[in-house]
Amino acid sequence: MSLHTEEIRFGWFLPTSGDGRYVGTAPEREPSLDYLIEVAQMAERSGFEFVLIPTGGSCLDSWVVGSAVMSHTTRLNALVAVRPGLIAPVLAARMAASLDQLSGGRAMINVVTGSSVQDLEQLGDPLAHAHDDRYERAMEYMQVMKLAWTGSAGSALSEFSGEAEHGSAAAADSFEGKYYQFRGPVHTPIAVQRPHPPLYLGGSSLIAKQAAVQHADTFLMWGEPHEWIAEQIAEMEDVRKEVLRTTGIDRKPRYGLRAQVLIRDTEEEAWAAAWSLISHASPDTLRQAQQSFSKTDAANQSRQNELREQSAANDFVLGPNLWSGLSLVRSGGAMLIVGTAQQVTDVLIRYAEIGVSTFILSGYPHLEEADNFGQQVLPLFREQWSQRR
Repeated sequence: MSLHTEEIRFGWFLPTSGDGRYVGTAPEREPSLDYLIEVAQMAERSGFEFVLIPTGGSCLDSWVVGSAVMSHTTRLNALVAVRPGLIAPVLAARMAASLDQLSGGRAMINVVTGSSVQDLEQLGDPLAHAHDDRYERAMEYMQVMKLAWTGSAGSALSEFSGEAEHGSAAAADSFEGKYYQFRGPVHTPIAVQRPHPPLYLGGSSLIAKQAAVQHADTFLMWGEPHEWIAEQIAEMEDVRKEVLRTTGIDRKPRYGLRAQVLIRDTEEEAWAAAWSLISHASPDTLRQAQQSFSKTDAANQSRQNELREQSAANDFVLGPNLWSGLSLVRSGGAMLIVGTAQQVTDVLIRYAEIGVSTFILSGYPHLEEADNFGQQVLPLFREQWSQRR
């Protein structure tokens, strides 16, 4: 196992559907403008490089929130989540370029292909029941966004396989696909970042990995035990080799991890606080959550379900300082890294050794836990990781 040589990046999470000390209950803190700005400013002061702004039926609009928090921070980047099925790619590229220009080059885009089928239906995604088709569409989406940003085929089309089912280049500055067409170039607004704002894409399925290798700058995984993450990275490397063999394209996205964190002075206090997070969830809430999670067509949510089921007999402990109890009530990246500052640092360093170079973390409540992580773990991690490198 070789140490990763890339600089490690840390991001935090903006709770745009509410916040509080407990999960699975009504939020104690509403996602007001003042509160979200306060969390973003705390993340900036605590040493995080960016914040993830989620998308979904229960969230405030990610673009609106991103614009608001960027105007009240100076260094913090905004990773804005966007769904291909709900907004045209050229418009999304123009919005991202506008945000990038007004913020001085701090815009980042997280392309989200899915969620629960019910959520996708409610928001009007025509591919709510078509998992693989959503990733095919996402490939075209990122392709067109890059064309709109760069004004010509350039790097965007050089990264594309040209297979018929994913679209093809009709000219140097146009695109004909199954889901999207591009008649560019789009000259304004111009993004500050070159060649374009970075693209994030998550997923655990094979087609998600193929999409990320060809088009994303960071491949994002939900928190899983170290062995599972190592397997996912190994699969990604196999996909990279196959893409290189068949297309001649050699791209290496960064590997990112989305997880929860909880730090206390002693391990006993940390575990007690972890169980407290779900202590107010009612039996009906737990039952409804399990029913909803079981209906997913997303590979990463299915893996979270599997981790929870495998660890149920062991109080949901997945390994040293790893806990899946939050996934009883929380969808998405619910694995919790729990322990003292040194224990949490050790867990993160092991992920970095495997190859993870971007961490997107969160904790409840997000305001206090951003401060807690920034004071206790970030300095410790950076010192120890620097020594190991």
